[in-house]
Amino acid sequence: MKIPFTSSSLTFHPLPHLLPLVVVALSALTGCQCATGSADAGNIPPAGFTALWNGRDLAGWWGADTEDPAKYLALPPAELQAKRTASLADIRQHWRVENGALINDGSGLFLTTDKNYGDFELLVDYQTVPLADSGIYLRGCPQVQIWDSTEPAKFKLGADQGSGGLWNNSPGAPGKNPLVKADKAFGEWNHFRIVMAGARVWVWLNGQQTVAGATLENYFNRKLPVPARGPIQLQTHGGEIRWRNVFIRELGAAEANSLLRGRDDAGFKSIFNGKDFTGWAGPVDNYEIKDGAIVCKPKMGGTIYTEAEYTNFVIRLEFKLPPGGNNGLAIRYPGTGDAAYVGMCECQVLDDNYEQVTGNKLDPRQVHGSAYGLVAAARGYQRPIGEWNYEEVTVRGSTIKVELNGTVILDADLSEVAEFHNNKPHPGKARPSGRFGFAGHNDPVRFRNVSIKPLD
Repeated sequence: MKIPFTSSSLTFHPLPHLLPLVVVALSALTGCQCATGSADAGNIPPAGFTALWNGRDLAGWWGADTEDPAKYLALPPAELQAKRTASLADIRQHWRVENGALINDGSGLFLTTDKNYGDFELLVDYQTVPLADSGIYLRGCPQVQIWDSTEPAKFKLGADQGSGGLWNNSPGAPGKNPLVKADKAFGEWNHFRIVMAGARVWVWLNGQQTVAGATLENYFNRKLPVPARGPIQLQTHGGEIRWRNVFIRELGAAEANSLLRGRDDAGFKSIFNGKDFTGWAGPVDNYEIKDGAIVCKPKMGGTIYTEAEYTNFVIRLEFKLPPGGNNGLAIRYPGTGDAAYVGMCECQVLDDNYEQVTGNKLDPRQVHGSAYGLVAAARGYQRPIGEWNYEEVTVRGSTIKVELNGTVILDADLSEVAEFHNNKPHPGKARPSGRFGFAGHNDPVRFRNVSIKPLD
């Protein structure tokens, strides 16, 4: 039984085994409601949050521009530290602390946290002036927009719709423009609440939701997802802006997974009851059920699959990997043969550290989330071993999209694939329908909360 509750505009639907964790999260979220940017807040974080700014000086921050965070995050530690140190002269020139606020003069580098963050909830107050243009970079990527919503010259860019959108998303993309205009008048403090899980972002400005779970695009390379971790940046240009009460709370895996999944609507149907293999066929004796999860028995395997067939669908599930764990999702599987070749594809389920654990080298088309042997997925978005990952796979026609922990790591049209791993063709990649299954490879990979939604 799912027990929903609502905090602000976020509605959580935790599974029973997650309730203790979500109750803690609810307490933190409830606490954050009191930090709405009042002058008396005094830089004291709500319960569960920590202050990104100490209220006194610029310790814990450095300066970066609009630059690809993947490049500086890849620098050797000594080079990154040198870059940070070199930025501080510019920061001291354009930033100051005054009357309990961080103030930027409208120029210079953007204040950037020393620490990098993955999934988080961020609270920020700001006060801006006419003609100013600003924003908040998430994991180093632009941005939650802040601007003068009364400036006619920028109405063609969307300024008249207000602040709080993901303005650097592509035209027409979800989240680019705010859902409502919620800016306060100049001279008043505005309050942001921003939640990020994977690449998905939720934003509230002054208590009104402006973004509802939209994907933040990678401005620097739209073919790649945003980094899994990165800094928070306070971007300023064009006019003075003041910041205060900058607080953050990092999200645990259980809370992030619950948020990402939300509510399975009426179109979804559970295909695993958590107790037995009703509705499943194949070598089910090679699998067992532990704590409500399907587990491949050690040194056994084979592909188990649904009795029902599907054409186009969305599958939602959670999985947990052991070190070096290897399994796969059988897509449009005919019921016999190697799922990687006779079905549309095997969507790989594999420990991101597989090479280090086993010593075996991988082709990029073998990493987690890949259409095995066909198209490589982006790597580095798994949770640590021992934690549950949330995955959503959408299959429509010849296309397959894989979203792992809120980040799209594969979006491919298999009909366009002409080169194969080891030059081994995949005769089943054009198969229009088949079963869904788990292609076990002897490792005790666990799956739970498996539901499917057929698509027209």
